[in-house]
Amino acid sequence: MTAPALGLLVLRIVAGLIFAAHGAQKAFGWWSGPGFAGWRAAMERMGLQPPGLWAAVSTAAELVGGLLLVIGLLTPLAAAALVGQAIVMILHVHLPHGFWNAKGGFEFPLALGAIALALVIMSGGAASLDHALRLDYPVAIRVLFLVLGVLGGLVAVALPRVGASREAPTAR
Repeated sequence: MTAPALGLLVLRIVAGLIFAAHGAQKAFGWWSGPGFAGWRAAMERMGLQPPGLWAAVSTAAELVGGLLLVIGLLTPLAAAALVGQAIVMILHVHLPHGFWNAKGGFEFPLALGAIALALVIMSGGAASLDHALRLDYPVAIRVLFLVLGVLGGLVAVALPRVGASREAPTAR
């Protein structure tokens, strides 16, 4: 195995397991996670509408996307979904707390998002199911996946604000 293939394998496995573990917390309540009902309630508290849809989308992005990264299957697509998830995590949750993770900032989701972005660009490498199945992703397809991931993340952040701007002002 070449050094680049080994490096991609390490990035895929570590980032994939981190994302999948967070998804499992949301889906199943594992490792002191909220479980799906708790995660849906958190989405509602964050103002994401409809909360059930966004809870399912974020859970699936992390759990399924993370597991796909681990095995290296549909790597650019899974990684693009995780880029979108990282955008939501940063803009909707962590940005107000500054940069540092110790204060709830966006340092950690930024690092995970950057790894996911690198995996969209580089794909899964020689030690992946993509390679074993001879799945090739031309640059145009990777760019399309990335655009869809970024737009999905931005839509998830913008929709609650769009809905809020349509509400009638309260009487004083």
